[in-house]
Amino acid sequence: AYPDLKANTNFLALQEELTGTEGRIAYARQFYNESTLSYDNALESFPSNLVGGAFNFEPKPYFEAETTEREAVKVDFGQGGGTQPPSTPASPPAVP
Repeated sequence: AYPDLKANTNFLALQEELTGTEGRIAYARQFYNESTLSYDNALESFPSNLVGGAFNFEPKPYFEAETTEREAVKVDFGQGGGTQPPSTPASPPAVP
């Protein structure tokens, strides 16, 4: 019974860690998109539009994950252990 309890505890810890990681990713995506919105709005507002136009500043795109990038990470509980590496993520747009 004890190995099952320990395995269950480890699984719950893993689940909590994955949930926390997903939350941090969501927060970072939201922060980037809010910063992008603020930047894009500033480019359209006077007098920022004069400076932005003089230096050829351009609006930045929002970050949107592809469907394949939103898939859950597959965790292997077999003898090999570990997790499968995610597909190579697209590099995020540069932050101005």
